[in-house]
Amino acid sequence: MDTLALGNVEITRVVELSAKGRARDYVFPDVPVEHWQAHENWLTPTFLDLAADEVHMMIQSWLVRSEGRTILIDTGVGNNRERPGMPAFHRLHTDYLERLAAAGVRPPDVDTVICTHVHSDHVGWNTHLTADGQWRPTFPNAQYLIPRADFDYWNPANGHRTRAGRRMANVFEDSVAPVHRAGQTVLWEGDHHDIDAQLRIEPAPGHTPGSSVVWLRSGTERAVFVGDLVHSPLQIAEPDDCPGFDEDEPRARNTRRRVLGEAADRGALLFPAHFPGPGAAEVRRVGDRFAVQEWATWR
Repeated sequence: MDTLALGNVEITRVVELSAKGRARDYVFPDVPVEHWQAHENWLTPTFLDLAADEVHMMIQSWLVRSEGRTILIDTGVGNNRERPGMPAFHRLHTDYLERLAAAGVRPPDVDTVICTHVHSDHVGWNTHLTADGQWRPTFPNAQYLIPRADFDYWNPANGHRTRAGRRMANVFEDSVAPVHRAGQTVLWEGDHHDIDAQLRIEPAPGHTPGSSVVWLRSGTERAVFVGDLVHSPLQIAEPDDCPGFDEDEPRARNTRRRVLGEAADRGALLFPAHFPGPGAAEVRRVGDRFAVQEWATWR
């Protein structure tokens, strides 16, 4: 179990789906192969296999212990989901809760769940399917922090036309609505929401309207949990490259540049949702782009 301490905060990586190759032209349909070739020397083999034409990604959560509280950032895909538009996530059965238990956490122990945004692979374990066929909150004592902009955007009752289309079929109904009905959601909005004295969630729109990042400040240590701001380290070097999952690409580009710049200027460790290998990195400015300064070292 990968764990590290930043100031008074402990961070543990909880993997739901280990690194797997995804077709490059599916994840990044509009990014020319020349961009990948230009960075192949440092992306291969952990993040890229050009011979197979695949990008390597994984599904994981960040378990954060801060000020005596247990906080889970993003909750993966979940089990028993009907995902006809996302075959890789359809009717999964993973040992995610067992891996969480291996980190010393049972569902009732979780105080706060932070959904950086509402996508199928970030809200799935918000709920679980009970024996009577009902979706119930997985974490019975937790507050679920969900951006109001995403709650409203993905709510089928509001009839939004989305780029994701059928890829988001059933997600709101089985992974978001049940925790809201249970009275466990905080639909936050505005320019920030303080979680505690060391953690703050801020808007980072573009990937979805409500996409957000979680900033950590503890002593002299800084970090930022960026959700899907970047899907591959390629986007650190090429911040204008967008995956096919960004709802608003121009806005996503602007947000990516802003947050990467803030992370570089603050010396913050960057924790994306889908990086395999080291999983997190410190970044630095290189002209109008960025580069990996140093990869995270886990204990």
